[in-house]
Parts: sequence; C-alpha cells; structure tokens
Amino acid sequence: MAEALLRLMRILVPVVLALIVGGLILLAFGKDPLAYYGYVVKRGLLSGTGLQSSITRMAPLLLIAAGLIVAFRAGLWNLGVDGQFLLAAVCVAALAPPLARYLPSALVFLACFLVAVLVSASWSFIPAYLKARHGINEIISSLMMSFLGVSLANVLVKIPFSDPSTTVPQTETLAVADRFSRLGDTTIHWGVLLAVFAVIAVHYVMERTSLGLRLQIVGSNPRAAKHAGLNLELLTIVAFAVSAGLAGLGGAVEVLGVRGTIQADWNPAYGILVIPLVFLARYNGYGVIGFVFFFAVLMIGGESAARRLAVPHYFVLVLVALLMLFLALTEFLDQNWRRRKAG
Repeated sequence: MAEALLRLMRILVPVVLALIVGGLILLAFGKDPLAYYGYVVKRGLLSGTGLQSSITRMAPLLLIAAGLIVAFRAGLWNLGVDGQFLLAAVCVAALAPPLARYLPSALVFLACFLVAVLVSASWSFIPAYLKARHGINEIISSLMMSFLGVSLANVLVKIPFSDPSTTVPQTETLAVADRFSRLGDTTIHWGVLLAVFAVIAVHYVMERTSLGLRLQIVGSNPRAAKHAGLNLELLTIVAFAVSAGLAGLGGAVEVLGVRGTIQADWNPAYGILVIPLVFLARYNGYGVIGFVFFFAVLMIGGESAARRLAVPHYFVLVLVALLMLFLALTEFLDQNWRRRKAG
C-alpha cells in the first residue's frame, strides 16, 4: 500500500508543481491563472466540441507514445521521432490524394500506412545501425537525423510535392470525403481507436511476450543479454524500427484523419512533448493513455485560453518544460531516498 501511494505521488507531484509554478508565472505577467486554467478545463474537457477535439488530438500523440515505450523499454533513446513523424506525414499527404482518385478508401489507407511505416523505419536505420554495430550514442545521432528529417520534409513540400494549384507551399489537399470516417455524430475519427489499440498492443507485447522480454533484457542489462545468447544488434535495429514505424503511423493518422495536407514549415514537435508523459506513466501503456488525454485537454483548452486572455499560445510548452523539470527533480529525490533507505 505504501509503495503504491509512493508511486502515485511520484506521478502527481510533478504535475501539480508544474501547474502551480505555471500559475505563478501567469500571475507575474498580470494574467489570472485561475481564469486560464478555467478556460482550459471548460474548452478542452467540459464542452462537447472541445472534448471531441481533445480526443481527436490524442491519436498522433498516442502512436508516438507507443513507439517511445518500445524504445525506452529497450534501453534506447529514440529522440528522432519528430523527424520520423513529419517525413511520414509528408509522404502520406503527397500519396493519398492521387491514390484516392483511383482506389477505394480501404486500399488507400492501407497503402498510406505501409508507406508511413517504411519511410519512418528507414529513417531510423542510421542511428540504429550506429548504435548496434559501433556503440555510438543514439541520442546524438537520432537528434541529428530528426533535424535532417524535418528539413527534408520542408524541401519535399516546397519542391517535388508542392501543389501547383495553390500559392501557399503545401501538398495537394485530400478531400474530406476521402479521409477517415467519423464515429457516430462526433468529429472523432476512427484513427483514435487505432491509436488506443496500438498502445494497448505495445503494452501487451512488452509485458507478456518473449519479444518484449528480450527487448527489456537488452535495455536493462546488455551484457547479460549477450551472455544469454541474444542478438543485440538485431534487437536494437528492430526496436528502433518499431518505435519509428509507430511514430510514422502517427503522421499518417494525422494527415488522413484531420489535416488532409501538410504545409511548409509545419512541425508540431509532438515527440518532444510526449516524452515526459511516457516517463510520468512509467512506460505503462494504460497510464500513457490517461496522461495523453490530460495533455490533449491542456493543448486544446490552452489554445482557447491563449486567445481569450492574450497569453502566448506556446505557454503550454512552458508547462511541459516545468513538468520535465519537476519530473527530473522528483526522480532524483526518490532515488536518493531509496539509496539512503537501502544503506
């Protein structure tokens, strides 16, 4: 009971502290923090359209989170998910409209999913190979590949994939009728269900299958994994490919479910935003679903609150930064307390 309470406190304390300090920052700049958080809750959670928007926003975040769970549990830092996500999204945005003119929707979606997974997984191969074969730190290599991926995605949008019928550099727009169908009378598309299923499937694989066990052994103790006869190089590349493929699938879902097109210089940086949520959930798939929902409400509600209170729309990023800071501090204090207790 005490251990369960301690785990709950490690989760809740960083969230509460981030919201408190964020409120103090708003107060310092003459803004009412209670009004800001009130608008966040009202717009992102309590209103019907706002709640539907929050749930819809979860789809790409959940798929990226699923990919990060795989990587982190395998002891890998795939920090290139933003580049993988964006490259897959751009390729799907360029591919879907011409395919939709000749193929039924089911085949279009399947082709786009395959392309998204292949593009993003391929983009992860270099950092995966460098880590697996030469032991090169994947934090640096995956970040560098992410920067290259974002830049390449913008080049693709502006030159080969640009829609000549518009003056704005963007891909051809996929008609609304050719996008994911909605669930009932809501604005929520079925890609959200796909994302939830992916997170639960990843949780099951990592917890209940031999592949998940092998990946976790590699992540927790590579030397023991090598002595056990596990192929570290292959498992590292597989973990990177699966992680990147899920991030790329998130890009496909965002295009096919919501946007229908990608404009130049668009980069939501979802990957960096999702990382603290995965840590807060302790790599637990069910916990990730809850935290992603909380963050989606914060994003949707924060957009409304920013307009109403003249607060910069990127204040949500300040809250994310505070969350990461307090998460690290809480983890540090917890580890110190455990060491003293053990000693």
